[in-house]
Amino acid sequence: MIKIGQIGIGHNHAAAKMQAVRKFPELFEVVGFAEEKEEWLKKRGDLPAYKGLKRLSADEIIENSDAVLVECDVWNLTEIGQKCLDAGRHIHLDKPASGTLTEYRRLLDTAKAKNLTVQLGYMYRYNPEIKKILEMIDRGDLGEIYSVTAEMSTRHSDEYRQWLNHFGGGNMYIFGCHLVDLVLLILGSPEKVISHIGSSNMNGITAPDLCWANLIYKNATARIFVSSVEANGWGRRTLSVAGSKGTVELRPIETPEKLTFARLGDGKEYHDDYAKPLETDHLPDSFRYDEMMQDFYSFVTGKAQNSFTFEHEYALQKVINEIVGGVGAWEKY
Repeated sequence: MIKIGQIGIGHNHAAAKMQAVRKFPELFEVVGFAEEKEEWLKKRGDLPAYKGLKRLSADEIIENSDAVLVECDVWNLTEIGQKCLDAGRHIHLDKPASGTLTEYRRLLDTAKAKNLTVQLGYMYRYNPEIKKILEMIDRGDLGEIYSVTAEMSTRHSDEYRQWLNHFGGGNMYIFGCHLVDLVLLILGSPEKVISHIGSSNMNGITAPDLCWANLIYKNATARIFVSSVEANGWGRRTLSVAGSKGTVELRPIETPEKLTFARLGDGKEYHDDYAKPLETDHLPDSFRYDEMMQDFYSFVTGKAQNSFTFEHEYALQKVINEIVGGVGAWEKY
């Protein structure tokens, strides 16, 4: 069992992470949570995830924990994560990392030098259908990959879209990072990036809420699209991977997952839709973080090694930085 605490409850994934941890009392002893901002205490302090837990200072969380869930506002993630690592604590760092690339490089280098775990909170890495797609690619079922199309859209409230102004790159920074992660897992780092950080200006809100990026490779391309004003955006969230032997598509990506595979040559005519459904594991939203937190325990205790290397995590942040024209996350706007 490891002692674990949470610093910050302001991240969108914060409460769900704590709920996941508390499902496994045989793995984690929760020492408490820290939050200094009254705004978040009023909005989220009474959520079931924090019921019965001690509220401590950030320093007390670090002092009394073996590992820390860093779940503060995005613009403070790297700073707080660095403080935890400097004190010799393992961290689960929610996404995307903040600060400059130099600051993030220092965080990863500190963890490497001290042999500490840094697990990033990219939940699609634990999506069972995405895992199936990656396995199909590894087996060669799709042949040579030449195209990846990824979309992560939704319909956000005007208040939420205004909140996107906290981020350089708006929804591409805070949501598109999930898709960049998947593209890099499939194709690696691109040779060139082209992007458009745009706004729908819907209801007079000028925050970046309608963004796209093309990641260009020698023999492949990846297209990423993120919208916060999309009717049925959740239902259209997509990961499609095309190769010389066929195309696999996950749409929607989750709740409910729908996975199809079109093998080259199965269609009689070029205009036939011959994609066939593949069996999927329909899982509740609560599953998003369960396996992730179980893995975190295994990484911290040395029972398993994190397959997402520091090199991948830095390359991911570097590409995000290039897409949005310089990573930025600001408390005020």
